[in-house]
Amino acid sequence: MSRILGLDIGDKTIGVAISDETGKLALPLKTIVRGNSVRSDMKWLKPILESYQVTELAVGLPLSLDGGRGVQAEKVAEVVASMKRFISHPIHLVDERFTTVEAERRMIEDGVRRSERKRSVDSVAACLILQSFLDRRSALGTNPSDGDFDE
Repeated sequence: MSRILGLDIGDKTIGVAISDETGKLALPLKTIVRGNSVRSDMKWLKPILESYQVTELAVGLPLSLDGGRGVQAEKVAEVVASMKRFISHPIHLVDERFTTVEAERRMIEDGVRRSERKRSVDSVAACLILQSFLDRRSALGTNPSDGDFDE
């Protein structure tokens, strides 16, 4: 069965998570240091897509508290638009408000040291984004798009 890749795209890093083969569980995979272009970021993404037989992506969209798109959300939307020039996989934008904060909180509760949290918080945030997408898909029995966010 195919898998879904979750991404938490930041200015400096991209957190990466992968679904299990059943599409029910998200697992943190890695954190990637961003290159100087989307083309350079695609050098690590394409092998992951192939090796895990990824069929679609769930990308966190950092909406503002009122649900609007701020500067960071527009940056993510631009990266996603650029990614579409390199891959043909469907990309779903997922509301990711507070995922990094939640990832940090969970890691603190689990006793993860600060140095390790810094290295893995983005992949844990990507995992939360992907799990949210998978849960909503399961509950709805379809794509969990809010309409406006499905790219």
